[in-house]
Amino acid sequence: MAKGGNSTSIKDALVKAEAAAKERGEEWSLKMIKLNGQMPPIDKMDSTLNMLGECEYLSLSTNIIDRISNLGALKNLKILALGRNYIKSLAGIEAASETLEQLWLSYNMIDKLKGIQAMKKLKILYMAYNLVKDWAEYARLNEVPTLEEICFFGNPVANAFDDPEEWRNQASKRAPRLRKIDGKPTGSAPSGPE
Repeated sequence: MAKGGNSTSIKDALVKAEAAAKERGEEWSLKMIKLNGQMPPIDKMDSTLNMLGECEYLSLSTNIIDRISNLGALKNLKILALGRNYIKSLAGIEAASETLEQLWLSYNMIDKLKGIQAMKKLKILYMAYNLVKDWAEYARLNEVPTLEEICFFGNPVANAFDDPEEWRNQASKRAPRLRKIDGKPTGSAPSGPE
């Protein structure tokens, strides 16, 4: 679907989601918001997000969003799911750097990890099937001391290896704090006090 044509705003998607929850007899909460696969799709993270301060889990996956924005008011956000969109960079993610613990960005078009270093609490990064192609970008993961787990298969840097085990071995050597890569334990001991 082409951008700029028919799209759903986050405000309209929230109204539909609330109505659907009530119709199913479910309690509606702004703490967990799932606006996946809207038809027509959501094309931007608009200013409506500024009204969702209590949100802890926000999923906008399977839409046509091309940039991360308007996260500044989400002071309780712990999990952000933006998989299967058209996102090209991490610009804008720093607005959630104080609280975000999990970032799900698989199936996008991200080739650089600039901005990841701002994340202060990030533990899990799912970024399979993006466009990261070199080890210098991958090494930026070391700038996030809290990061424990990544999913990175399907990126050119991982696809350069015929053997997934060899990829994980090399990835673990280059980011030794990680405890899990692509769903498999690395053998790294936990860092810091538990």
